[in-house]
Amino acid sequence: MTKMSLGSHPFLLGFDQLERLAERAAKGEGYPPYNIEHRAPDGFRITLAVAGFADDDLSLTIEDRQLVIRGRQAESDDERVFLHRGIASRAFQRSFVLAEGIEVENAGLENGLLHIDLRRIAPQSIVQTIPISRK
Repeated sequence: MTKMSLGSHPFLLGFDQLERLAERAAKGEGYPPYNIEHRAPDGFRITLAVAGFADDDLSLTIEDRQLVIRGRQAESDDERVFLHRGIASRAFQRSFVLAEGIEVENAGLENGLLHIDLRRIAPQSIVQTIPISRK
């Protein structure tokens, strides 16, 4: 018996990439923690907890319909000795796959939280006539 995947179903032509995107989105670790909220009518907000990171320590890019957030703190040159170090300051990379029509509106850092606002752009309705030729 053959296993049928989402991309091989005859009614889902061209959706084989969807399965790969789902697998890629499922991978990853839990740092930094984040929230995703719906903001009516056509917006979303991703909030990441990035305590201790400054604006210059963070970068946001869109690569191949994927929002990639990277954080790397500069090495401090002071000779601090920690008795307990519970505040994470490790480098991270967190990715979110963006659907067609989703655009990043803006991003801001406030009280240790990185807010990224997204909005859905309404697609243009396109009707295309395909000519039928005789052979």
